[in-house]
Amino acid sequence: MKKILIIGREGQLGSTLTEQAENIQWADFFHTTVDTLDLMDASAISNYFKDKNFDFIINCAAYTAVDRAETDTAPAWRLNAEAANELAAEAARMGAYFIHISTDYVFGGTHFQPLKPDDSKTPDSVYGKSKLQGELDVLQQQPQSIIIRTSWLYSIYGKNFLKTMLQLGRERDSLNVVFDQVGTPTLADDLANTILTIIEKVVTDKKEFIPGVYHFSNEGVCSWYDFTKAIFHETGISCKVTPVESDQFPTPAPRPYFSVMDKSKIKQTYDIEITHWQDSLRKCLRKL
Repeated sequence: MKKILIIGREGQLGSTLTEQAENIQWADFFHTTVDTLDLMDASAISNYFKDKNFDFIINCAAYTAVDRAETDTAPAWRLNAEAANELAAEAARMGAYFIHISTDYVFGGTHFQPLKPDDSKTPDSVYGKSKLQGELDVLQQQPQSIIIRTSWLYSIYGKNFLKTMLQLGRERDSLNVVFDQVGTPTLADDLANTILTIIEKVVTDKKEFIPGVYHFSNEGVCSWYDFTKAIFHETGISCKVTPVESDQFPTPAPRPYFSVMDKSKIKQTYDIEITHWQDSLRKCLRKL
């Protein structure tokens, strides 16, 4: 029986992976929280792994407070780069495959065509820079790693755009939402299922683990304005939504104006079918 470790149990993706793992019979799953593995402490990582062995390690942990990272730089670099580096080194030491989650923010805001994994990366936020460094360190420490970049993640767990809009839409008569930032929402359930599908193909179908950088989001394209309109349409919320430009909502960390991802690599390599974002939104709302 393969042993799989989920790091970052408390987050959206970690919670979803743990939920889905309950129905899996072909592997034993383990997970960490900040109480069992404090990634801010380098010695805690080596101590945690010194008497353990895993076949796969999925790193869902990250510093994701994008604006706060601009001033709270040390914790962001610690979690997104240094800890990722140390975790990948532990994976290499024990011969475990490493799956690491990254972000569209590594690209910055200069692109206008669907983002391919090898496109130029010019992050313009501390969050994006620290996540890019984490990617580079992971691949150097453990060449047998898969990095999956994703965007606009949401779920029934934690804080996210969907849940914020649901709350504001019920509290207010009108909202202003930016329409000039374009990407694709990603339901954590779909990303988790893809990760587990890849592992299952390697474990049970004996498919080769092909390391490298991949992209995953749901299918389709929308702006944050379009996403909000769809949320309210599906839930019957009558709040008026007005489209506005990003400069009306200045933030400490710049947001990518275009983060639509080219997902052909992950679809072709692992025969992954991806759901349209509107269908996944409906699925999430039913769970909520």
